Amino acid sequence: MRAGKKAGAVKESKAELSYELLRSRILDGTYGPGYRLVMDQLARETGVSTIPLREAVRRLQSEGLVEVVRNIGARVAAFDAAQVEHTLNILARLEGYATAISAPLMKPRHIEASREINLRMAAALEEFDPASFTALNRQFHFSIYEHCPDNHLCVLLESQWARLDHMRRSTFTYVPGRARRSVAEHDHMLDLIAMGAEAVEIERVACAHKIATADALHNAHVTPQQPAAR
Repeated sequence: MRAGKKAGAVKESKAELSYELLRSRILDGTYGPGYRLVMDQLARETGVSTIPLREAVRRLQSEGLVEVVRNIGARVAAFDAAQVEHTLNILARLEGYATAISAPLMKPRHIEASREINLRMAAALEEFDPASFTALNRQFHFSIYEHCPDNHLCVLLESQWARLDHMRRSTFTYVPGRARRSVAEHDHMLDLIAMGAEAVEIERVACAHKIATADALHNAHVTPQQPAAR
């Protein structure tokens, strides 16, 4: 019985390690959009057998990072503007609620730390540094999420942000005019949190912030060949 449990734990561990490895390579661009995930080749590269690799690929497929195409097999999902919009709209609802329930737990020093990140975003705009702006944008929102008391909600947020990180490093590259408005909206959210505004108002504003990005992307008529922010 113990041997069986140990074998199961080892299998689960290999599957988890395979998942983390493939996921990190997709998110950092090592495996770019359209890259074919050939099991035998991956097994040689990683030193892991094909069974845990297949489990990892199925998990990544469920997260939208991998797609399975007939006569081609598994490959890294390509940029899809419609999917980015869809993910942004889902994230808007999650983020609105997460911001609202995090707000009462944020002390003045936490709000000030978030403001500092937003100031760095403004500086990145002036320096025309889309990559830094996008990274700081993620950091800004997670500086609020870190106070969220609902762990399951935090997992959902991380999952949706991971999809966006893959689907495009910078949505703001596709809709540059949205970036400056996004910084102003961040300031407004922090002002509401600082003044102890009603949860329903904070949720509405945080949700509208993300939906505005989805709307801007939709109106930009982005094609798969064009670069995209969030």
